[in-house]
Amino acid sequence: MSQLTTKEAIAARRSIRRFRPDPVLDEHIAELLDAARLAPSGSNAQPWRFKIVKDAPTRAKLVAAANNQKFIGAAPVVLVCCVDIQGYITGTLATVEALSAAGGLPADMAVSIRRRTEELAAGPRDLAAARIAFNIGIAGEHIALRALDFGLATCWVRALDEQRVRELFGWSENIYVAALLPVGYPAESPPPRPRRPLSEIILP
Repeated sequence: MSQLTTKEAIAARRSIRRFRPDPVLDEHIAELLDAARLAPSGSNAQPWRFKIVKDAPTRAKLVAAANNQKFIGAAPVVLVCCVDIQGYITGTLATVEALSAAGGLPADMAVSIRRRTEELAAGPRDLAAARIAFNIGIAGEHIALRALDFGLATCWVRALDEQRVRELFGWSENIYVAALLPVGYPAESPPPRPRRPLSEIILP
């Protein structure tokens, strides 16, 4: 395992699109998902859900559902990163009730969160999914950084046919497929991509 500091891990992370065929240990996959489990989420709803895909035929189907990005199938493991829409709504309301009962949430804020959550539940599915999906982004970055501890690499893939992936696994519309995350040992070492200076990202 590497001994990178958090700062070093952030600087070292790359989006890798060439993988060695070596299998990834189950215990390392478990560690990656445990890192995701510990991520923060809105109202602590923890709506992330993951499908672990190892077999070549299913990985090939994911390639087809993701605009034929062949590197996805070359990774020994693909994590299908999803959000549970109803789980987010139920979890948010439960957190509001628990905090309200404990006196840890002002009454007007509790009313506001309940109203927004109920509006989300009653609105279009895709709008709700888009608003909830930021949670999986946080969890996914936890995975990407933890992967470095095991010499593993990842690549965040959003260019996909969400419905096609969902139907592949027989999931209901309640499960929103946010991204694919290929995981494996890197077969390339690309230089860092350009990043804007701090002066361009800090608003006046």
